Amino acid sequence: MHTVVIGGGVIGLTTAYHLAREGEGVTLVDARRTGLGASDVNAGWVVPGDSAPVPGPGVVLSALKWMTRPDSPLYIKPSLKADFLSFMLGMFRASNAKAQRAGFQADLELAADTVQLFDEYRAEGIDYELHHTGMLMAFKDHELMQHHLGYVDLTRRFGLDPTVLMGDDVRVHEPKLNDTVRGGLFYPKELHLDPGAFTRALYAKLVGLGVKIVENSPIDGVQVAGGRVVSVSSGTSIFEGDKFLLAAGAWTGPLSKLFGADIPIRPGKGYCIELKPYGLRGATNFYDAKVAVTPFNERFRLAGTMEFGGLDESINQVRVDAILRAPGEYLRDWEAPQPSEIKPRAGMRPMSPDGLAVIGRLPRLSNAFVATGHGMMGVTLAPGTARVLTRLIREDHLSPVLLPFSPARFRGGR
Repeated sequence: MHTVVIGGGVIGLTTAYHLAREGEGVTLVDARRTGLGASDVNAGWVVPGDSAPVPGPGVVLSALKWMTRPDSPLYIKPSLKADFLSFMLGMFRASNAKAQRAGFQADLELAADTVQLFDEYRAEGIDYELHHTGMLMAFKDHELMQHHLGYVDLTRRFGLDPTVLMGDDVRVHEPKLNDTVRGGLFYPKELHLDPGAFTRALYAKLVGLGVKIVENSPIDGVQVAGGRVVSVSSGTSIFEGDKFLLAAGAWTGPLSKLFGADIPIRPGKGYCIELKPYGLRGATNFYDAKVAVTPFNERFRLAGTMEFGGLDESINQVRVDAILRAPGEYLRDWEAPQPSEIKPRAGMRPMSPDGLAVIGRLPRLSNAFVATGHGMMGVTLAPGTARVLTRLIREDHLSPVLLPFSPARFRGGR
C-alpha cells in the first residue's frame, strides 16, 4: 500500500514516519519546505496537562473586549464573511465549561502515550534536543488559577500528578519568579523539545526509510473516480496512491474543498522570539499573559499570542512587544533585549471552531483522510494522532479515541 501525505508539518511528518516504520510506502508533498510555520514557530512543549481547548467559559466575551486592543493575548480581526461568522458561532457554542472539559479529556486520551512515543523516537535514531523537566503554570490572577485547579482531578486521572503551589511555594519551586506571582501548577511529567530540530530529524529519518519527499509543490488538483481519490496534482506533477492524507495545517481549510469537503479551519497566528539563556528550571507558562517560556540548551524562547486573521505570516511588532513585556511582569531581574538582538518569527496554527483537532476519514471518499486543527497542541498531539491514524489508514481500524475529533461533527465534513 502507498499513502500520499499532503503537508510537511509536524503532523504530516510524524504520521508519515509511523506509516513508513510499519513498512508502508509513503510520498510526502509540501507546498514549501517541510517543518516551517507553526511546526517550528512554537514553544516546543509536550504538555498533555495544558491541552484544554481554547474555547472555554468567558473566552468569547474576553475576545470581544480584546478586539479593541491590538496587543491583547487573543485578537480576532472582525469580518462579515459567512465563513468567519460561522466559525465564531461555533466557537461561541463551545465556550462553556462542559464542552471544554469534554474536549480536554479527549485531548488527554489522544496524548495518553505521547511521552513514551517521544522517547521511542529518540531510541529509534531520531536525534533532537529533548528535556524531561516538567512544566509550570504560573498565575498572577487568583480566579484564573482556580479555573485550572478545577481540572486537576481530570489530569490526575490520566496519571499526570500535578503539584499545587500556593504563595511562596511557587518561588521555592522557581526562584526567578517575582512576588506578584500568586501560585502555580507544576506538571512533572511534561517534556519540551526543539521543534525545528525534531522536524529536521524526522525528515532525515524518513529519507533513510525510503520515503519520497517533494517540496515546493502546492496541491492544486484532486482526481476522484468511484468514490476514491486516484491521484493529487501540483501543476504538471501527478502523485498517485492507494490512500491519501490531508495534513496541511492552517491551509487545510481551502485544500479540503478540492476533496469535496469544507473543513472549517482558520489560521491563528502565533509568534516566537529567541533570546539568550536565562536559567529557568523548565518550561513555564505565564498564564495571565498567555506567553510560553522554553529554556533550551543554548537559547531561551518566548512564544505566544493568538491572532485570527488571514493566512499571513508577516510580523506585527505591537504583538511582539506584548510578548517581550511579559517576562518583566513575572521574573526577577529581567533585562529586556535590545531590538537589534531579536528576530521574531510568526507561524499559522490550524484552529477549529470548538478547539479540537479534526482527524478521520474525509466525507464520501473511501481512501482519503484528514488530520488538522491541532491549534497550539500540534507537537503534544502529533504522536497520538500518528499512532491512531496509522491504524485507521492501514487497517481501517477506527479507535474510539478518534470519535470526538471526527470531521463529521461539522456540516462540511459529512
